[in-house]
Amino acid sequence: MQKHITCTVCPMSCDVVLELSADGEILSLTGNKCPRGKVYATKEHTAPERTLTSIVKVSGGAHPVLPVRTNKPIPKEKLREGMAVAATIQVQAPVTMGDVIVKDFLGLDVDLVATRDI
Repeated sequence: MQKHITCTVCPMSCDVVLELSADGEILSLTGNKCPRGKVYATKEHTAPERTLTSIVKVSGGAHPVLPVRTNKPIPKEKLREGMAVAATIQVQAPVTMGDVIVKDFLGLDVDLVATRDI
């Protein structure tokens, strides 16, 4: 079985092809033009991660919501849970871009941070 992953580490956007066993184990990996592509494709296949971007409610600000993101990627399977938690958060203005809104978000050793001033 084959799996194609487009590497997003650099602008070359290599089409990395993984040959997989019946149980999903990587047998071979081709198509990467640099070592970073191999690392990216392997990680994307075994433990995909994404940076969560969302909004939280704001009291006393010029806008009703504040855009936020995680300061590091989190496991892809935690995105829905992260969105649900973010929907329950309310902060008090003023907030400065970069302020930590939630430390150790979801217990994953990542912080939820503000991405603008309010």
